[in-house]
Amino acid sequence: MYCTFENMELKYFKLIKTIVEEGSIANSSERLFLTQSALSHQLRDLEERLGFKVFHRSRNKWQLTSEGMELYNLANKLFNSIDESFSNIQHIQEGSKGFIKLSAECQSFFHELPGFIQKMGILYPEIDIDLTIGATRQTISQVLSNEIDIALVTSEPKSEGLTCIKVFEDEIFAIMHNEHPLHIQSHLEASDFIDVHLLINSFPIEGVSVYEHFLRLYKINPVRISAIPFTEITLSMIKANMGIMCAPKWQLKPFKLPNDIVFKRISKNGLKRNHYLVVKTLNRNKKYVHDFISNFKDDFLS
Repeated sequence: MYCTFENMELKYFKLIKTIVEEGSIANSSERLFLTQSALSHQLRDLEERLGFKVFHRSRNKWQLTSEGMELYNLANKLFNSIDESFSNIQHIQEGSKGFIKLSAECQSFFHELPGFIQKMGILYPEIDIDLTIGATRQTISQVLSNEIDIALVTSEPKSEGLTCIKVFEDEIFAIMHNEHPLHIQSHLEASDFIDVHLLINSFPIEGVSVYEHFLRLYKINPVRISAIPFTEITLSMIKANMGIMCAPKWQLKPFKLPNDIVFKRISKNGLKRNHYLVVKTLNRNKKYVHDFISNFKDDFLS
């Protein structure tokens, strides 16, 4: 045998597959748009090159040899793979299929995003979403450098080439023990934080929302700041009246809250915070990006 797969032309696989499905060369002629003589010549040429018979022939019956059955199975796999690849190409061209690298500036969102990604996987299996957990303060630069496709941020970027979509608004509360000295106040002002032990998720303080959106405006720095990466430990410290944390209420949904903690508004009107999805403008109108953003807004606004 001196014919190998590398030099076996696609037309021979098509010929084998068609003869099996049509029952004979005579029946295959019209489907392949070739004369019966031309098809017989092709098959004879193939068998000579292979060094074995593909079909056992009789007057009214064409039956695959054992070797021919292997080639027929290979032909089915080959054409199924070709059909699938062209279908994928069509999806890509239509924009309904794609890969999204997602990250968030606020680390608390990493508790919520896996559930949303799982839901998207069920509703849109053609969209592959990868959650990137990295340097959260560099999300915008990562979008610009294509390390991330979509970023969830709390400040609207001004960079050219980016589209920013507001997805929802939340409110940050000061969370403390009901015996904390500040619990008697109806709300907290910036000056109230001067003597506070502030519990944050991680440094730098410039990445903490209560500082970025409130305290920095008044040039206030708490007397003590501790970075606690685990919310469960932070809540335990609050229960022991060892400090306060600042967070939106939705962030604490996954946790069992102690009965003796209270939520205090920050400023008279509350510390409101917007959340934006940021994507490169040239990708904004791709269908899979549009589907992601639409579902994200519906999911997190509900």
